[in-house]
Amino acid sequence: MLSKENSKKLSKLMTKMLRHDPLAFGIALDPGDGSTEAEELLRAVRRLDGWEALTMEQIREVVRDSDKQRFELFGDRIRARYGHSYSRVGYAEGTPPAVLYHGTSGETAPVLLREGIRPMGRQYVHLSEGQHFATLAGSRKGRLAIVAVNTAVAMRAGVKFYNAGNEVWLADFVPPSCCKIETNGEGERTG
Repeated sequence: MLSKENSKKLSKLMTKMLRHDPLAFGIALDPGDGSTEAEELLRAVRRLDGWEALTMEQIREVVRDSDKQRFELFGDRIRARYGHSYSRVGYAEGTPPAVLYHGTSGETAPVLLREGIRPMGRQYVHLSEGQHFATLAGSRKGRLAIVAVNTAVAMRAGVKFYNAGNEVWLADFVPPSCCKIETNGEGERTG
């Protein structure tokens, strides 16, 4: 079992390897689903100083205990569920719940109401079924604001939603007509 500190370090390392720079670590990801063999990831991590004794069970522990459920193990493969910056991973189109949430800063929320939600430096806009994940994402950006997205209005406007698993949904863009501020920059409900 990893210490809390080492678990966090390994999670960040796996994020870099599976979401942002796999080639720098000698990892080949499947272009369709963004996965790699779990053993290939283990070998890549073990090549780094301080990680030579890492076990597959410790990788499973990080996957299981990740607060945002960033990773997915299936069969003998592993992948980051979402957040890839190096290339666009494909996801199945689906029908989301009536409302999805996007965490942002109190300063940015009014801009989203005017211009819509864009992926910025990511491949997709990230949305969540509940406010928990939106709060985790938005709290990194200063004063928290939660934007609620009316998915029926969005789908009528042509938005396609993709299910990334574990309550995370993705879209290419969300028009402003689908958005309202659910909580303000202090995290207080607005209506």
